[in-house]
This record gives sequence, structure tokens and C-alpha cells, in this order.
Amino acid sequence: MATTALIPVEEYLSTSYTDGDREYVDGEVLERNVGERNHARLQLLIASFLNANYGKFWSATECRVRMSPTRFRIPDICLATVRPGPEDGPLTDPPFLAIEVLSPDDRASDLEEKIRDYLACGVKFVWVINSRTRAGFVYTSDGMREAKDGVLRTEDPCIELPLANIFEDGSSR
Repeated sequence: MATTALIPVEEYLSTSYTDGDREYVDGEVLERNVGERNHARLQLLIASFLNANYGKFWSATECRVRMSPTRFRIPDICLATVRPGPEDGPLTDPPFLAIEVLSPDDRASDLEEKIRDYLACGVKFVWVINSRTRAGFVYTSDGMREAKDGVLRTEDPCIELPLANIFEDGSSR
């Protein structure tokens, strides 16, 4: 049985990966499925929509977020209702919203673990967008629901993303 060499969190945080940032879970550095053109385009459209419509909040793409002292995740997009301090480095307070755009190589078990991490650290809402089916799902500590009306929503504050806004240009096909 193969074993994975564990690295200290300090080494993870001080390492730059040339082929894309990586997540860190209990000493193990994990590659991320970053997708390709469609995935990148959807990230841009979602982040642009949030910035244009909810500019009073802070949002970013692919920003490291500390889930716990031994776990760091990188949501495709995150939104914080309180602007983080001016320092560099990962977010140390959980964002209000984490968004994942599914990539063809994403595994359900990995996504489920990531969603559990988000919710356990205090993220209030997690949106998962399936570009192939153009469906969106909202996860909270109360469970999961599909956005059957085509609008992803949060509460307190209310943030809405009509999926038609990101799919209108045919970006998922």
C-alpha cells in the first residue's frame, strides 16, 4: 500500500505551485480539478455578476480559505460580507458564500467532503453549479436543495444569481 508523505502546514503556505494552487487537508497536498475553458469562463461570469450586483461585499476567485488549522480549501469563488483585512495570505475567517463550478473530473466524494468542510468552518451557503446540466444547488447546515426556479439564493443578506445570466451566452456548450 502506497503512503503519502505529509508536509507541515507552514511548508504548504509558503509553497507556490506552478501548475495551479492546491488544497491542504491534514498534512496532504491535494491537486484541484480546475477545469478548462468552460469552467474558467463560468467563474469569470459569476465573479463579474457578484462584483457588479453586490459590490459592497468582498468577492474573489480561487482564494485560499482556512477551514481549520490543518485544512485549507480553495473555492472557485467566494463572497464575504465583511471585507478581510489588508494582509496577504489565506482568508482566516470563513466567507459567507462559497461557490463550486463542477469540472468533468470532479468526484462526488471529494465534493461532498469539501462542502462538509465549508459548512463546518462557518460558511453559511455553498452553491454548486453543474455547467453540463445548467443546474444549481444550494447547501446549508439544514441540507441541500436544487434551485428549481433557476435562481441561486442566500438569506440575510439576500444574494441572488439567476443561472440564465451566466448561461445566456452559450458558455456551457
